[in-house]
Parts: sequence; structure tokens; C-alpha cells
Amino acid sequence: MADARTRSAQAALMATAEETEQAFYEALQQGDVERLMSLWAEDEEVACVHPNGPRLVGPGAIRAGFETVLSNGGMAITPVSTRRMETATCAVHHVLEKVQAITSEGLQTAYVLATNVFVRSELGWRMVAHHASPGQADQMLEMVEAGPVLH
Repeated sequence: MADARTRSAQAALMATAEETEQAFYEALQQGDVERLMSLWAEDEEVACVHPNGPRLVGPGAIRAGFETVLSNGGMAITPVSTRRMETATCAVHHVLEKVQAITSEGLQTAYVLATNVFVRSELGWRMVAHHASPGQADQMLEMVEAGPVLH
């Protein structure tokens, strides 16, 4: 398990929420729980929900959840589409994830809708929430309400 200094050094390299998110998906693809956990804020209120799973609260519960998910190695998971809302200290990313797995029936593809929440701290951008639900490929096709027209 990485000590706090290693986690802080890795997290300090994340200058943007996008960099943190990219590192999160790379860690999932590589099955690297240590790297994945280094991207989370060190706060007891961080939370994670895997598709159809319970809410996991705190770094210990989140680590255990990802250790289970990654027990057979990395995942073939790719962000397909992302919508971002960011302020100076908080970022919310709505992501359509494409997940592929080889099964007895061949290559299977599933889609997941995820919300990733990041906060900016003295250690860089850190994840504070990941909430994922089963989805469909067409769910992120934009259904955007037109904003007010300014004259």
C-alpha cells in the first residue's frame, strides 16, 4: 500500500481535473488499485457507487470495492463522451463509458453512465465521488435545452 507521501506526490502532479480523470481511467485499464486510490481525496466522506452496487463511503470502502472490481486485472473501459462543468475549485464530469469484456459468448460491450466529481486542493485535483449506472450508447447523444437568447 502506498504511504501518504507517495499518494501526495502522485496527486500533486494532477494540474487539472481532466488529468486526474485520465489517470483514473488509465488506472482502471491497468488494474492498478494503488494508482487509482492515489487520485482520491483523503477525506472520510468520499463516495463511490459501482453500477447496481451500494454506496461506498470512505477510502477504505472504496479501495475494497475497486479491489473486487479489479480482482481479475484491468478493465477495457474507455470514456466515449464527456460533458464538463467546472469552477475554480470543483469539477463535475458526466461520462459515457464503453466497457468491453471477453465472455464465453465472445466480445461483449456495455455502456455505463458515470458522474465523476473532483475538488481542487493544495495537492492538486482529487476525486471525491464516482457514481456509475448502467447505460446505453445513445444516452449521451445530446438532448440539450436551448438557452435564453440574448439580444
